Amino acid sequence: MAAGDFYFAIDATFRHIHATYGKEALVQYWQAMAREYHRPLAERFRRGGLEEVRAYWAEYFAAEPGGDVEVRGGEKEVELVVRACPAIGWLRAAGRDIVPCYCEHCRHVSGTLAAAAGMTFALTGGDGACRQVFRLQGDTA
Repeated sequence: MAAGDFYFAIDATFRHIHATYGKEALVQYWQAMAREYHRPLAERFRRGGLEEVRAYWAEYFAAEPGGDVEVRGGEKEVELVVRACPAIGWLRAAGRDIVPCYCEHCRHVSGTLAAAAGMTFALTGGDGACRQVFRLQGDTA
């Protein structure tokens, strides 16, 4: 099994929750995952600030197969420029039928995670290419 095969399980999980319980339940699942599972990461971000956010995402995407992601760190924000999402690319290459709201998990997981760390999060784009920005709360760039 390749590392990217985990994306199959994620997509199937999202599809099951969405089909069985509806989109609101799926959003609640993503938010709960951020609050509970990612609590230690939120604490790392809170303690380490934007430099910790930058370091985490740079390491994360360096280990993900097949993506094209640039992580830009600055004094005011950390920007993820996702030119080719590794998850979407892996699923498409395998001919998978991707749950239509798949990309929304980044907005809800990272948004909830950022809020818990005293930050804001914004996402534009989707469908395998997006821009994600983390900022300290109250900092408008």
